[in-house]
Amino acid sequence: MRPRVEEVRIQGLGVIDEAVLELSPGFNVVTGETGAGKTMVVTGLGLLFGGRADPSRIRPGAERAGVEGTLVIEPGGRVAQQVEDIGGDVEDGELIISRTVSAEGRSRAWLGGRGVPVGTLTYLADDLVAVHGQMDQQRLLQPARQRAALDRYAGNDLVKPLRAYTQAYKRHKQVAALLDELTTRARERAQEADLLRFGLEEIEKVDPKPGEDVELRGEEERLSHADALRGAATGAHAALLGDPMQAIDGARDVISLLGEARAAIDAVRDFDAELAGMADRLAEAGYLVSDVATDLAAYAESIEADPARLAVVQERRALLSGLVRKYGEDVTGVLEWARSSAARLTELEGDDERIEELTREHEELTARLTELAAELTRVREVAAERFGHAVTEELAALAMPHARVVVQLTRAAEFGPEGVDEVELRMAAHPAAPPLPLTKGASGGELSRVMLAIEVVFAGADPVPTFVFDEVDAGVGGKAAVEIGRRLARLARTAQVIVVTHLPQVAAFADQHLVVEKASDGSVVRSGVVTLDHEGRVRELSRMLAGLEDSELGRAHAEELLELAAAER
Repeated sequence: MRPRVEEVRIQGLGVIDEAVLELSPGFNVVTGETGAGKTMVVTGLGLLFGGRADPSRIRPGAERAGVEGTLVIEPGGRVAQQVEDIGGDVEDGELIISRTVSAEGRSRAWLGGRGVPVGTLTYLADDLVAVHGQMDQQRLLQPARQRAALDRYAGNDLVKPLRAYTQAYKRHKQVAALLDELTTRARERAQEADLLRFGLEEIEKVDPKPGEDVELRGEEERLSHADALRGAATGAHAALLGDPMQAIDGARDVISLLGEARAAIDAVRDFDAELAGMADRLAEAGYLVSDVATDLAAYAESIEADPARLAVVQERRALLSGLVRKYGEDVTGVLEWARSSAARLTELEGDDERIEELTREHEELTARLTELAAELTRVREVAAERFGHAVTEELAALAMPHARVVVQLTRAAEFGPEGVDEVELRMAAHPAAPPLPLTKGASGGELSRVMLAIEVVFAGADPVPTFVFDEVDAGVGGKAAVEIGRRLARLARTAQVIVVTHLPQVAAFADQHLVVEKASDGSVVRSGVVTLDHEGRVRELSRMLAGLEDSELGRAHAEELLELAAAER
């Protein structure tokens, strides 16, 4: 199902107080007397699809202008999905869009019942409407649209090479990204590898052993306090066992005291078993104290001040501390870092072959893309030539016999998703004029006719659901006006067309005729937009032809126009 605008309500815009437009899926024409507000219909449609909000367009005395549109869209289609993605509602295939503009210039927009930025309407409009007016030429003035339309116009000739190019381009982009990542990371990885090598070499040079830091810490403590440790052990030994070299009468050591205590108890131990047990314990204490005294003597003998060894231990501990500060909490952590870093270094040194493979593939893909891009350019050049001739012929029939449209292809600096061609439509207003971009080569009215010619040639190739034309017939009449009507009708076979016109030759080709009625006070009444039946169309066309609704000559001419248009539709 093709999306279309079903109904538009306009309030407080220009001379329009309130108006409702009920539109058909085909060719809709809007007519009316000068100043009745026909152009405000296009302005309202422009607002509905994200156009610039101009507070000066608000009806005098009104606080705001508002436009609400009901669109019929395909449920589950692209537009419906876009609306649902932002939280809007599409009910039974109908989408409501609304826009208000306050007298202070504030603008608000709603899409499917949800408030949205105005830019969202503009984005959505790309898939829904093409507005061609004196001040608003949107869709086909966008370079990307022009290339896409030309590609569709080229047809099957471009399908196969474009598909091959697209596949090669995607792979080329993937390979380039991988290669860029690897080569960019190669510098980082090389730096990382250098740091790892330095660390591993530093650790290997020191060659730490598991638990070495703990052992050296203890040894340094002993060597640093050797005299105090030896003195303490000697004093303790003397207290336990005495010093026979310095015996003093009356000196009493622990062993002697334990011996006296044991002797005192041994004399009476046979009289009480409990006391005998205590005597045995005193004997054990004597043996234990004697062993400790012996060990203290040996310990005192082993402790020697050794400044040279102390310096060696301190130097070794300093080396180990340097490693710990960099690579781990202790020597065990340093050894673990060395193990994992060696594995990482092996991994880092394994990408060279991968880079060589990707570089080779990238070069092959670049050569392939160059060939395919050249083929795309060739096909587009043929289509551009054909298209330029077709549009130029259309312009001749639209009262622009000296105008010439060309499609200029320029080469982009880099490969793109669609090739290397940048497409721009240009027009020369007369044979001696150079082709200029459309916005510079044509006046407002001419540009609308150029857009009509382009849209007619592109019809079916660059489908858009709804076209809006304002002043497309400016400055023409007679046979040229009939040709404009024919082309609008032809365009309406594949899209909805809404045209504001003052020419009866154009209006006669419409499927639905709307007239904006002007009230006596210069405003448009609430029901100011009326859908005409056949008799109403005859009266309106007669007014447009002769200035009189009931002129017999005008009515006869109007009937003739309607019959001609009906025969050709």
